[in-house]
Amino acid sequence: MANFVGAFGVPHTPIFAQLVDREGPESETGKLFAVMRRELVSAGPNVIIIFDTDHLNTFFLDNLPMLAVGVAATFRGPNDEPPALPRRVVPSHPALADHIRRCGILDGFDLALVQEFEVDHSIMIPLHFLTPAMDIPVIPIFLNGHVEPLPPAQRALAFGRSVRAAIDSFEGGQRVAVIGSGSFSLEVYGPRIAPGMNFGVPDPEWAKKVHAYLRDGDIAALVAETSAERLASAGNVAGELLNWIAMIGVAGNRPATWICLQERFGHAYGIWPEVAS
Repeated sequence: MANFVGAFGVPHTPIFAQLVDREGPESETGKLFAVMRRELVSAGPNVIIIFDTDHLNTFFLDNLPMLAVGVAATFRGPNDEPPALPRRVVPSHPALADHIRRCGILDGFDLALVQEFEVDHSIMIPLHFLTPAMDIPVIPIFLNGHVEPLPPAQRALAFGRSVRAAIDSFEGGQRVAVIGSGSFSLEVYGPRIAPGMNFGVPDPEWAKKVHAYLRDGDIAALVAETSAERLASAGNVAGELLNWIAMIGVAGNRPATWICLQERFGHAYGIWPEVAS
């Protein structure tokens, strides 16, 4: 059977590759991603699943699935030209991806099948820092976190649990890590940003509260408070929190062993290693 080896929550701000190139690995962002990479390497995965919200680059309004699984041997990205981030080919694991999709459908989730696709910075920024050699197969799972109506938080958590059951039932001995990609409070090119900026953090108190819930493992409270109204008030892309909630569904309702809030960006970095049975 496959083995879950840990969960890793990260942001995917598109300027971060350029920022760390300019400021160096000793920058705040460089150091935080270095912690995440060190722990990921220590976990030793040979497959990574990433929960992600596409920014209307892989999908668009004419064909926008609520939940979708990428089932392909490889995929490319980024397809949205973030600065200092070269286009790469990323290997995947179609057999495990197909198993996750089939199990999810049997669990009641209508999972779209995506076989020929590219991805944007929301996947490629995390991989740029965490697996720079692009030598670990990656399975993208897409959750709609930007275009209303969003899936309820409880649904995202339940979907994560379905993915965990699929990992546990897959015959093959893979070591599987899971990444949740996104922000807690963030407005991009919307009305709630400062003049001259292209992003802002409309609700830093919400970001701090999410951080506290994750730090303390109070996932029931987090899910209960993550309503559509609360996400809307936290910014036009704050629904990316659902990726973290799905990740927690895989990891189990427990505190992070390490989590760090970057309050000025409205996001965090967090680690949930494998729990010994």
